[in-house]
Amino acid sequence: MHSITTLARPVSLLVLPLALAVGCQRQSPTTTAGPQSSLGSATASSQDARSAASEAILSPTPAPFATPPLLAGTPDVASLVAKIKPSVVNITTVHEMRAVRGVEGPFGVDPFSPFGGRQGGGDQVLKQQALGSGFLVDAKGHVVTNAHVVDGADQVKVRLADDREFSAKVIGRDKRLDLAVLELHGGKDLPSAALGSSDQLRVGEYVVAIGNPFGLGHTVTMGIVSAKDRAIGAGPYDDFIQTDASINPGNSGGPLFNLKGEVVGINTAINPNGRGIGFAIPSDALKDVLGQLIDSGRVARGWLGVAIQPVDEALGKALGTGTSKGALVAEVVSRGPAERAGIRSGDVITSVAGASVPNADDLPRIVARHAPGTNAKVEVVRSGKSQTLDVTFDELKDEPTRADAPHEPGAPAPDGLGIEIGESPNHRGEVVVGRVASGSAADGKLQPGDAIVEVNGAAVRRPEDVVSRVRGARAGEPVLLKIRREGKVRFVAVDRR
Repeated sequence: MHSITTLARPVSLLVLPLALAVGCQRQSPTTTAGPQSSLGSATASSQDARSAASEAILSPTPAPFATPPLLAGTPDVASLVAKIKPSVVNITTVHEMRAVRGVEGPFGVDPFSPFGGRQGGGDQVLKQQALGSGFLVDAKGHVVTNAHVVDGADQVKVRLADDREFSAKVIGRDKRLDLAVLELHGGKDLPSAALGSSDQLRVGEYVVAIGNPFGLGHTVTMGIVSAKDRAIGAGPYDDFIQTDASINPGNSGGPLFNLKGEVVGINTAINPNGRGIGFAIPSDALKDVLGQLIDSGRVARGWLGVAIQPVDEALGKALGTGTSKGALVAEVVSRGPAERAGIRSGDVITSVAGASVPNADDLPRIVARHAPGTNAKVEVVRSGKSQTLDVTFDELKDEPTRADAPHEPGAPAPDGLGIEIGESPNHRGEVVVGRVASGSAADGKLQPGDAIVEVNGAAVRRPEDVVSRVRGARAGEPVLLKIRREGKVRFVAVDRR
């Protein structure tokens, strides 16, 4: 797993004076009193000519400003930036920390005492600043940024490109997408940015990032879209735009523009182990929630009530779908929307409300676009046959995670899988994997401690059940195992050897 870093961090800046030196200095030619020879006159004329030529080189006549770029076919980035820069803002947040006087420091003294003595008195408030970026989405003063930029902030200040500064209030926050909306106090008739379509954005297309890296406000960088639909382990709605436009700490929440001057992404993370690898939240994801964040301060999302996993080629063959598309239902939440609609563990969800589900990662985003209480038709493939079920979504809530107790397996081994299994000492009627042989059919698919719940759709409670079901499987077909790993249920298809 690559390490991903969000871009808003407390920043300490050391400002160094910059010295600008002139590379050369021209001196006026000296003249000598008295008559000169014709040779001297010729020499002087020659020197005057050279001086005039030098003057022309060093001080050329300014060319008129050209609207088109100097090189045909290249983007006019300067004109683009002049148009979009006013909508970009720098964000400074203040976090207050209270320290108690009289508490000894690392050298046995009060760290706040100017005399180093153990002194009492009132508490002292320490203030820490962090930097971020954002952009205006309307003339009323609503600013979009990342949720982590303003998380826990006691004060928020916003500075525009024309150096006007406003205090701001966080009026909406969505931690799942890492988005927040600010409202500027006294803001009106402000320059705003237009939201473009991230769905229509193409890999290789030019993009421009503007932000506040390291406190260097309104810094402009340019690059291309390196990839789309990136999953970086940031949450259930991983779907990032990858760009090589240079972004750094302080760029968080800043806009990523296309060459039309439309915001197509919100810069949010970098890979600290690589250069030229940054990630932005797609603008279409912002469009889905912006109205709710401004109106109610939160986002209400639909919830289906299933645990899912991807479908690979072996699973598609074992499930009879004939394809690796869709989201495989590993577990159905009791009394949830999916169970009420008749969705079962082992079903493969292929579409929701007419929107196809190419892979498992797409399903949470598709469901989340629907408001709680929405009715939708969900297509599933069950035992190789397609069915359409009616679902009414509930509201997505934060759910606690659970962890299983350790297992102590025995030694029975199902034929051809390369595993040893046994009963769990902590869960009666549960079969667990004890060892997976290196290079075996199950290597890379099963792990020690996995609990085997079903074999080819039949529940198992003893190791002997697993051995019997595996032996009874059809020759040449993968064995479909339903397992539970770290509290999550999933399916695994294993070819016997």
